[in-house]
Amino acid sequence: MNVSQAEFQNMKEEIIKDLIVRLMDERGLAMQEAFDTVYNSRLFEKLSDPKTGLYFQSSGYVYSYLQDELNQ
Repeated sequence: MNVSQAEFQNMKEEIIKDLIVRLMDERGLAMQEAFDTVYNSRLFEKLSDPKTGLYFQSSGYVYSYLQDELNQ
């Protein structure tokens, strides 16, 4: 399914917002630390590539990948 660049950006930003909130809630990170964690992750690179299709997934699904990365 093709989406416009604006739709892709909006979907990606919603997932990022959810990831940041979950990091703050579940790991007790401060907001800036949660932002840094998401934006400096390998997952963010994959989420930023529309070819991966991650932007179509639920934030919970995407968060599981972030958890795996952080637990390595």
